[in-house]
Amino acid sequence: MDALHVYETPPPDVAEDWTMPQDWQQFTKEEHARWHEMVVQQTKSLQGLASDSFLQGVRAVGLDRGGIPEFGAFNEKFRDATGWEVVAVPGVIPNEPFFKLLAERRFPVANFLRKGGSQDYNEEPDMFHDVYGHLPMFVDPTFGEFMAAYGRAGLRSQKLGTTDWLGRLYLHTVEFGLIREGNELRAYGAGLLSSYAESVHALTSEKARRLHFNLPRLMRTLWPFDTFQPTYFVIESFEALLEEMETTSLKQVYNVVRELPLIPVGETDPSDRVYAKPSS
Repeated sequence: MDALHVYETPPPDVAEDWTMPQDWQQFTKEEHARWHEMVVQQTKSLQGLASDSFLQGVRAVGLDRGGIPEFGAFNEKFRDATGWEVVAVPGVIPNEPFFKLLAERRFPVANFLRKGGSQDYNEEPDMFHDVYGHLPMFVDPTFGEFMAAYGRAGLRSQKLGTTDWLGRLYLHTVEFGLIREGNELRAYGAGLLSSYAESVHALTSEKARRLHFNLPRLMRTLWPFDTFQPTYFVIESFEALLEEMETTSLKQVYNVVRELPLIPVGETDPSDRVYAKPSS
């Protein structure tokens, strides 16, 4: 990923915990107008593609109204609705502060806006990805609990040296996850929900492989940085995803995958269970 906002040490005006002032006044009228256009366009486009929890969350936290949220005012409503708050960060931050923020129920949001629109593939996670793609899902309390549990697991993984494997869990669920809702397949991952084009690809393309959730397989699955995912994982419910995080010994899973090869981008594995749409 040829990203411009990836950091190893806090840049000027960024605190030790990697948070920073949003400086809402920095955003131009053009950026506020483009934000509103992206939200309206994306919400309309995602009907029939996005999880019901996401579409309800867009309305519940007020993202379908106005321009770029001012985090001070936004957090008052967001805390009431979710028990979480958002904090501005300069971009992609190191693992440890990221995990710590999640464990504290503070979601980090990149403090810059993409140049293109929501219909475009965006290589770098920006404010639209972080706010529009992620935050509506936190209205679902089970998903919010999963995210906090993930943060705590991340802090433990730092000590075990297993963050690469745990990071693939995040990527294949929180970023690019699919969920079964009734007899339909829907997107809930922020990388999909902030990109209409990839949402369509993930849910409809014959080139995309859709597999049932399998934690060891998922942790071994490599992914491309600069194009659509070739492989997506389907969960049955957010309750099942949370249960996987809270009842599975991740340390035991790490010991299993440690002895197995990584699975190259787009390749199959004997453990694969291809998702087939259930009968009506």
